[in-house]
Amino acid sequence: MTEMISMNVDIDCFPCFLRQVVIALRYVDIDREVKIKIIKETLEDINNTDIELTPAHTTTLIHRRVRALIGNDPFKEVKKRYNDIALSLYSELKDLVNRSKEPLMSATRLAVAGNSIDFGIYTEIDIHTEIKRALEDSFSIDHFNAFKEHVLSNREILYLLDNAGEIVFDRILIETLISMDREVTAIVKGSPVINDATLDDAIDTGLAEICTVKDNGSDAIGTILQWSSDEFKELFARSSFVISKGQGNFETLIGENKNILFLFQAKCDVVARRIGVPRGGMIILDNGNRGAWSF
Repeated sequence: MTEMISMNVDIDCFPCFLRQVVIALRYVDIDREVKIKIIKETLEDINNTDIELTPAHTTTLIHRRVRALIGNDPFKEVKKRYNDIALSLYSELKDLVNRSKEPLMSATRLAVAGNSIDFGIYTEIDIHTEIKRALEDSFSIDHFNAFKEHVLSNREILYLLDNAGEIVFDRILIETLISMDREVTAIVKGSPVINDATLDDAIDTGLAEICTVKDNGSDAIGTILQWSSDEFKELFARSSFVISKGQGNFETLIGENKNILFLFQAKCDVVARRIGVPRGGMIILDNGNRGAWSF
């Protein structure tokens, strides 16, 4: 049995906290002096970091402060741009899945490719390279067979979305699940945080037309249950199988004793090191069968 992974704050998280502020400020047209003032004010949140919690707890507080000081969502335009880019690829990717000998596997690999669209960590993404890599390369952790078993044995699936742009790749996987007679409820954030998907993104990308979409009542990075709405907490508690997209959801949910299938890329050194994969490693990880973990 693999020992429980601890996803509390590492010393390497601290420069990343500050870097996230700098990335957010690149997307707003305000004076240099104002940007520096905002950076200095977020240092208070970094100084108050609870190192026993996940990095997502601190980054949530940092981004709340950044949005409050700017007065708007700094990622609004880049989210729309990557939704549009992903939608321009939709027909080609959908056709690829339809022609696949194993549609669920191909759609799952594409969903992991889409997880590269993360502006809390990157500033630009070569999405075509990520698609090619996801379709051709080996996964660092590959519990696809366990995933398929969960899908076949659970008619109702709760799907925790991650980022804008990426949501189009998730739409293709969700459509594949629906074609298998699964009933999917997709979860978005309750309000903006970084480039995470909200209800607006689900509507703009057509996802809201194909499945039930609900929000978790939170602006937290990942899924911090105690900061989520009572409605979402009840839905999460009664769901027998959860698909969790993205590194933030992995950080915040890996300790839950629940059937969760994590789909993500290990985009930072801390996460990669703790699960024993190279940075950038592609992951299909079954939380419901810890005995199958091989890292």
